[in-house]
Amino acid sequence: MTFAEPHRDCDLCPRLRGFLLEKRTELPHYFNAPVPSFGDPEPKLLIVGLAPGMHGANQTGRPFTGDWAGDLLYAAIAEYGFSRGTYGGTADDGLTLTGAMITNAVRCVPPQNKPVGAECTACRPFLSAQIEDLTSVKAILCLGKISHDNTVRALGLRLKDYPFGHHKIHELSGGRRLYSSYHCSRYNTNTKRLTQDMFYKVFADIRQFIN
Repeated sequence: MTFAEPHRDCDLCPRLRGFLLEKRTELPHYFNAPVPSFGDPEPKLLIVGLAPGMHGANQTGRPFTGDWAGDLLYAAIAEYGFSRGTYGGTADDGLTLTGAMITNAVRCVPPQNKPVGAECTACRPFLSAQIEDLTSVKAILCLGKISHDNTVRALGLRLKDYPFGHHKIHELSGGRRLYSSYHCSRYNTNTKRLTQDMFYKVFADIRQFIN
């Protein structure tokens, strides 16, 4: 694993940098830095979220850890054999991923959980390098449309040729596949836009494909 993660004081995005500096003062016990990827260094599945949540990954320093989205995501990961140990919502819960890695299209928490286009563009080289370096990856799962669009661009592909849709599957070069899902956010699950069954079916397809 040779791809580079953003350093703690990355300043590629002035708005996000300023926001994180504010949070280091307001919430000094939080991670408050670009959140590094988490998982198996030779994954077959790469899961790409949008950005760290304020009281989830930005607090714990581990993707999707400590918030509602993580509860559903890590439950699915466990159900389909991509983890060992028990998810406890903290970075020191002892959980390890097997055959999977989780990252985000934007590595720093954005205000109102909404990165702007320039921030997605500035952070994209990290995702591009990660995808290129992880030659073991057979499937990429994007959580939400913004994650999907950024991943398609990181792959050097055109959005019109790889449209987003829940449980949509696109064939990529080298025998890889791109899977997309509605984001596993509390809003999407509360409104039933995404149910556990819908989410698990995506993971079931991925598991069958990469076995």
